Formats: sequence, C-alpha cells, structure tokens
Amino acid sequence: MNNPMLSTEHDYSGSTFKPLYVTRVAVSGGSSAHGRATGRARSTDGALDLRLRMPEELGGDNTGPNPEQLFAAGYAACFHGALSLLARRHLLDPSSITVQASVAFGRDPADGGYQLSADLVVTWPGVDRDRVAPLLAQAAALCPYAKMTRQGIPATIDLAP
Repeated sequence: MNNPMLSTEHDYSGSTFKPLYVTRVAVSGGSSAHGRATGRARSTDGALDLRLRMPEELGGDNTGPNPEQLFAAGYAACFHGALSLLARRHLLDPSSITVQASVAFGRDPADGGYQLSADLVVTWPGVDRDRVAPLLAQAAALCPYAKMTRQGIPATIDLAP
C-alpha cells in the first residue's frame, strides 16, 4: 500500500475546501432516549461495525460505546497527531504524549435541548511546560477537531430521495 505524504506544507492549495479523505458511517436500529439513538454503527468500508449503547447515567446498560466516547476518541486522536507532528518539527520526542478528552452531554440552557462540552488534558512527561505551551496553541490551530469545537463546521442535513 502506498500512503500519500500528507503535511500542512504539501497538501494545501487554493481557496476552497479540498477533501483529503471522506468516510461514511450509518447508524440504524436500536431505541432512542434523551434524543440519542442506540443501534448499530457501520462504516461503508467495514472498518467500523459496533453496537451503540446508552451509558448508565442516562438509563442504559453501558454494554457498548456511545457517541460521546466515539467523539472523545476522535478528538483526542486528532489532537495527539497534531501535537506529535509539531513535537517532531521541534526535535522533541512525542512518544510519551498522552491526550485525554472529556466529553460531557447535557442540557443547553439557551434552548432546553442538548449540547456537548469537550475538554482536553495533555500529559507530556519530561518536557518543560513553557516549551509545550506554544505547541499546544499551534496544535489547537492545526487540529480540525479543535477548530470544530471553537467554530463549528460546515454541515448539511438532507432527506435521502
């Protein structure tokens, strides 16, 4: 398999969004409570195929992952990748970096619906905090999940024909 060389220096050009990768995941079946569905989540390539479950705190059986855990995993992985890239550029060893994401699901006080909040905690033993702080800011600018939590993302919702 030949992987393309991706970097912020080589994969950017133009003034419009240029997808480098697209994935599709469908969720079907299950029940719903708190505006959230259980059921089965499957990617079109088969790499992801799992049953979603409600956490105990929301009345579920906690026997499988839930959407907040999946989002937390994606956010932490993306930020970890961005920070690791920057570490290597600054001749630092990224192997001890750990990124922990906390995602909370709760009521939106503005409209009574639901909202998420997300927090990241980075652990990087042996590296001076003053040296890490600017890299965290750069990683937050580079990581699309961090950007999404700050700005939102372009999104559409359509009904299939």
